[in-house]
Amino acid sequence: ANYSRFYCTAPPVSQVIDKIVKKNKVVVFMKGNPEAPRCGFSNAVVQVMRMHGVPYDSYDVLSDETLRQGIKDFSNWPTIPQVFIDGEFVGGCDIMLQMHQNGELIEELKKVGIKSALLDKQPETEEKK
Repeated sequence: ANYSRFYCTAPPVSQVIDKIVKKNKVVVFMKGNPEAPRCGFSNAVVQVMRMHGVPYDSYDVLSDETLRQGIKDFSNWPTIPQVFIDGEFVGGCDIMLQMHQNGELIEELKKVGIKSALLDKQPETEEKK
């Protein structure tokens, strides 16, 4: 009986997800976890985050069916992984790779106060002197 009572009062999954994506500057919904991604696309996103040295929260959709379906409805995006920056849905694997390659990701991170680790690796350019 306790379980059903809890079940009735549980907030809608969209509310739960809304709280999750606003809790941290960068949130990744993926299959598996950063240490052991369970699909190549999730792994690619983890690698991009690692290259940029981004601190982020990750949520394993495979361990939570409600979350798995809920996040797709929430973002109106049919696939996993999904990346949120500052509470806004940014995209999945392809978009993250594209943003990584064209430098957009560095800019997006900068907007939320995260300095990409890749900036430290780039040689100083002349105009900065």
